[in-house]
Amino acid sequence: MEYTEYIEKIEKKLKAHFDIKRDYLYKDLQIDLYAKYHIRNERYMASKKVPIYGFENNEYCFIKYFDDLTEEKLKNFIEYLKLSIDDFVHPHAEHMSSVVTGVLVTNNEEDKKISDVARKFKFHKSFAFGFKGWVDIRLVLVYLGKSVVVTNKKGKEVQEVYKV
Repeated sequence: MEYTEYIEKIEKKLKAHFDIKRDYLYKDLQIDLYAKYHIRNERYMASKKVPIYGFENNEYCFIKYFDDLTEEKLKNFIEYLKLSIDDFVHPHAEHMSSVVTGVLVTNNEEDKKISDVARKFKFHKSFAFGFKGWVDIRLVLVYLGKSVVVTNKKGKEVQEVYKV
């Protein structure tokens, strides 16, 4: 499968729930597809004017293609994902959780060393001991050549979405 077909397929899957931007520039990194999702739930007492509580969940997805994926490029991308937390996640009393999903797509053959770095990566951060929510990072590597998808532990939740 070619990358253009793949990105269109993913965009169609995400379009129903996410706000999508193509060719998004974040800091000095060109992101091929940026998608964001926000949901807010509230409970009311008698009318909507008297909310008892509310909570928000967010997801931010960054999809980037590399012709030649190296371990260094993977680690740089992971650093961008960590930096994005400060720019996109805004914890407050009603913030429950946010997830940053980083998807790297390449035509390379699967590199065992790069895949191991991705599998072992984990990131979780709580805000105010969890009272203002938390954030996790999902990491997904997609090898188009052999139709292989490699994820970290948190990324297994969305592995089916990014399958070729």
